[in-house]
Amino acid sequence: MSIFHNEGADIWLRDSLTVDSALARATHLGIGAHQDDLEFMAYEGIASCYEKQDQWFAGITVTDGRGSSRTGPFASYSDEEIRNVRRKEQRDAAEIGEYTAQFQLDYPSSELKGEGRSNVTADILAVLKKSRPNVVYLHQPADKHDSHIAVLGCSIEALRQTAVTHVPERVIGCEVWRSLDWLDDSEKVAMVCDAYPNLSAKLYAVFESQIAGGKRYDLAVEGRRRANATMFDSHGSDIYQSVAWGIDLKPLVVNPDLSIEAFILEEIGRLSQDVKDRVQKYS
Repeated sequence: MSIFHNEGADIWLRDSLTVDSALARATHLGIGAHQDDLEFMAYEGIASCYEKQDQWFAGITVTDGRGSSRTGPFASYSDEEIRNVRRKEQRDAAEIGEYTAQFQLDYPSSELKGEGRSNVTADILAVLKKSRPNVVYLHQPADKHDSHIAVLGCSIEALRQTAVTHVPERVIGCEVWRSLDWLDDSEKVAMVCDAYPNLSAKLYAVFESQIAGGKRYDLAVEGRRRANATMFDSHGSDIYQSVAWGIDLKPLVVNPDLSIEAFILEEIGRLSQDVKDRVQKYS
């Protein structure tokens, strides 16, 4: 019997483990909206666990992939055909990245953003109850993709419900459809992505339906990370080659009275004040 609401939900497990056994050893958990989100936003966690026996990455992908962009060799694929391709790609990424578990919840985007949100939260909660991850990677609140924000809301709600028994050491909001270079430097969470460059390249290449289908996410993500590494400090030499910025979302988990909206608008207010102060200083 599946622990998830959708009959079409896909469960991939390493080493022929049970769900409970696979999640019991998970130290890093990524929760993303789409196939490939985890590989592009949570690479720090994947690399931290790669070829380790005491650290393991687990992933949750919420949507079904039916609404994916498709051109070139995938232009004629039906919604069902592209769903199947994307599901296999995510499984292949889990195999290459040596995840302990990968769950694909199979929700249409319309359901995620509508009446199905309570079920999404319950499915994420089911995973959290069986695991005690030290680090959780989520979408960030200033992201401009509606599905990403919907998944973030469900994830924060699930984390709040498990906070009585376990709070991860780190809960990080990650860049995808809007970068975080605008954050005040004191607020940035630096996720160094230098490790295993061949692994990151292999993970990117898995998602052929997107890259060959019209979206060069591989080049875009690598370019952003390299820019982050260089543009962070205007005076010092580069220390790292590839850095992804994150934002600390743990305050949203431990303080249920703090809304996601209020949290991120305060961060944006810091940017506004910094720009105002700097311009006024030299006007």
